[in-house]
Amino acid sequence: MSWSPDEELVILTTGQETFIMMTKDFEPITEVGIHQDDFGEGKFITVGWGKKETQFHGSEGKQAARRKVQEAQPAVAWDDRRPRVTWRGDGQLFAISAICLQTGGRKVRVWNREGVLQATSEPVNGLEQALCWKPSGSLIASSQRHPNKHSVVFMEKNGLLHGDFTLPFSKDQAKVKELLWNADSTVLAVWLEELSCGDDGHVNTYLQLWTVGNYHWYLKQSLDFGRDPQKAPVCVCWDPERPLQLHVVTSSWNSITYSWGWTTERSPGLDATDNASVAVIDGDKVLVTTFRQCVVPPPMCSFELQLKSPINQVTFLCRPKGTNQIAAFTADGQISVFSQVSEEQADRTSDGFMVVSQPLVLQKTFRLTPPQDQPLALRQLLWLQDELFLAVGSGLLPTSSTILMLHPSQDADDTLAVRSEMEVDGVVVGVVHSFQTGTVALELEDGQIKKLLWDCPELSVEGWRDSSGCSVSFPVPCIQTALCSISGTEYLLGLTDRSHLYAGDTELASGVCSFAICDNFLLLTTHSHTCRCLQLSGLTVKGLQAALASDGGQNDETLRHVERGSRIVTVVPQDTRVVLQMPRGNLETIHHRALVLAQLRKWLDGLKFREAFECMRKLRIDLNLIYDHNPKVFLENVASFIQQLNSINHINLFLTELKEEDTTSSMYPRPDGSPVQPQAAPGQKKVDVVCDALRTTMESMDQNKFSLSILTAHVKKTVPELEIALQKVHELRENPPEAPGGVSAEEALKYLLFLVNVNDLYEHSLGTYDFDLVLMVAEKSQKDPKEYLPFLNMLKSLEPNYQRYTIDRHLKRYRKALVHLSKCGQEHFTEVLQLVKEQKLYSEALRLYPADSPQYKFLSCAYAEHLVEQQQAEEGGLLLWRCGEPVRALQAFTSSSSWRNAICVAQQIPLPPDQLALLARDLAEKLTEQRRYSEAALLLDQYAKDCEEAILALITGGVWEEALRLIYMHKRQDITETNLKPALLE
Repeated sequence: MSWSPDEELVILTTGQETFIMMTKDFEPITEVGIHQDDFGEGKFITVGWGKKETQFHGSEGKQAARRKVQEAQPAVAWDDRRPRVTWRGDGQLFAISAICLQTGGRKVRVWNREGVLQATSEPVNGLEQALCWKPSGSLIASSQRHPNKHSVVFMEKNGLLHGDFTLPFSKDQAKVKELLWNADSTVLAVWLEELSCGDDGHVNTYLQLWTVGNYHWYLKQSLDFGRDPQKAPVCVCWDPERPLQLHVVTSSWNSITYSWGWTTERSPGLDATDNASVAVIDGDKVLVTTFRQCVVPPPMCSFELQLKSPINQVTFLCRPKGTNQIAAFTADGQISVFSQVSEEQADRTSDGFMVVSQPLVLQKTFRLTPPQDQPLALRQLLWLQDELFLAVGSGLLPTSSTILMLHPSQDADDTLAVRSEMEVDGVVVGVVHSFQTGTVALELEDGQIKKLLWDCPELSVEGWRDSSGCSVSFPVPCIQTALCSISGTEYLLGLTDRSHLYAGDTELASGVCSFAICDNFLLLTTHSHTCRCLQLSGLTVKGLQAALASDGGQNDETLRHVERGSRIVTVVPQDTRVVLQMPRGNLETIHHRALVLAQLRKWLDGLKFREAFECMRKLRIDLNLIYDHNPKVFLENVASFIQQLNSINHINLFLTELKEEDTTSSMYPRPDGSPVQPQAAPGQKKVDVVCDALRTTMESMDQNKFSLSILTAHVKKTVPELEIALQKVHELRENPPEAPGGVSAEEALKYLLFLVNVNDLYEHSLGTYDFDLVLMVAEKSQKDPKEYLPFLNMLKSLEPNYQRYTIDRHLKRYRKALVHLSKCGQEHFTEVLQLVKEQKLYSEALRLYPADSPQYKFLSCAYAEHLVEQQQAEEGGLLLWRCGEPVRALQAFTSSSSWRNAICVAQQIPLPPDQLALLARDLAEKLTEQRRYSEAALLLDQYAKDCEEAILALITGGVWEEALRLIYMHKRQDITETNLKPALLE
């Protein structure tokens, strides 16, 4: 009888080889014969593409076409020959395994919910009675006995075989009684019973739990119930709500409930001696991968540890310098200890290959006393010290547990005896140890957290309390726990099966897939496909909550996007690598930006420039951080920086990546609370400061060795010093280095051409006026000799000063060109004047000639004309007056209304009185238009001798007192009545 998953239907098989489908009220729906001649509705269709003999058979070759179909063999003798029924998880299909009437062997048929046959399995020799459909619906599990092995096989719903794995028994050693999938299809339980009886006439019974990853089946747990018939299970079933909880009922009417949780067993070390090892249980083998040396995708590994019995628990030694040692607890109750061999004992390869990952070797195997009375009686094994183990056992009551401290007995070194034990009120479901503080925390079934005082003469347990003394416990039990320190306070972090992360009784985040504690960092992956990395020392619990709730900014180094469903495998201590496992099983290594920057800051604070540079170069971190992290310290240790890098290419790479941006305020912000480092040279360009510091140091250390880097320092400055760089190349040509390994002029020039555009370098080489250097640059460039040789020959034929003038004018260096042209003599003054006018170099030109020279006068006049054109007539007039051109100066002053200068020049000429009066009237008219009435009145009164016009100008401008003064001075009181009073009344 088998109920459908929705419990709406029930299938009953009868002795007449039929099955009856009934409703939940046991009302019959249909009765169908199990043995059908038809294949079913899913029968394969032949499209007529030739015969089997002519088809392609892949790697099997043509022999596959000649292979005869083997006749199905009868079922094994111990088969109970009863039909087996199993439903698919959605209740739409069910399968029946029954003995075929013709062959005597088992055959599986798949039916739909209406009782219509869908498919019949292909003939499978040795198919056994066990049958279970995977709840996810993809495969049907059964067992098959081969001539040389015993396997669990899988079928698709169309009846075809699809994969298998081999059981760790010989072909006639055990029989599979049942196969049971758990609720989420992640674990397959195999219930086995040995075929041969022991001396006492009883058989042994096993329960094995198998999981799959990367297409490899792992035997994760093996429960050996022994030969005692009272302990043998009679009923095994998975919990329908808790996928990893298994219920077992024994012959003695005892009920045992086993609860498991997924965990990653990783080495707990925090220094560079820890290999970041991860141990994976696979039957009687431990697969160990040392992620510090290599990343090996499962099911492969760095090395395997072979034992005699299946392994149920693995733990690493919690002692400094020994965290790579492993202890394995096997199903037969033994603990095997594996450790590293010394360097002297390590195998040396004769062909020069280096052993990257040295396998561990078995050091000792301990037996437990007294022996276990039931499978997995000891759990949560911790290896605290060299020969001290902690384990949890069942208590006297079902609701209690026993904490055991195991130590080698005095009578036998290979036997672990109980040194001390204590009863704990509650079922212990988790034990975690802090490598930094030595604290051991216990998690109980109801979420309580206890602290175990294990280093005292007598074991004791106390409640976990926060800094205020209040008791702390998880709101719900957690499947993964870890101890860490947040702002100096120790917390127990826990992750529930509902993806909630807690710090004690405080929820930190939801949607968390996995987490890990490494040194001072909390790393976690989320269902939103991100990996967060937060430094715990600078955060409080509330700050941690806020940081995990935020989405992160543009340059948030704590957040990184990862593939959907990624889980943290391990974090390499004192490194930047984080190993993630994808849902399909493969591994990926990432370098989280927060870990990278934290490690870089440690290296830079410790002046480990080489390690920092190599890491930054590999992970594409901006090299400006080397300087920006602490400018003052860097400039004080430039010599150490150069010595540690000890590579021209690396120094050049650092120089070429320099930029003015401060990366600690833009790309890589400093952690909260970190002091801001002041600039070493305020007011100066960062690039110039670093280039000069490195260049000076390299020149003092070994100028020949660092010649290329010195050139880079010149070229990389904000204003490239190309002329200096070219001059150094020329010096190398004149004085080649004698030391071996020195750089020749040709190599240096070729390197400069790599840094600088060839045309720019050619132009700057011209600017040195060194034709040998110009030819050397031109020859190394892609220029056609027909382009530059005629021009160079023409230049060589010119007089030196005129030659330099021609070069500077060609390079548009007009100021230098003017200086050289001024030295070419009087015959080239016309060109000087033309150049000055074209480029407006009047001030520069005037400095090149004496003030009493005719050239100075010509230039001054030209400058004055330029000033007048630029609406600066007053300045032009002053320049003309200085050069002895009073008439032109007078015109300039008059046009600019500079009446004082105009009057002075007019009297210097001198102008006749009538012309002076006319000039005064003209200037007064312009001043009146500019509303400068007082100045206009002064000109009219004193120089035009027209007092009436002067008074009227003052009245128009409202300068009443000055107008009244002139009225009385010139005795023109009549103007008071005619003009002054009416103006005042208005």
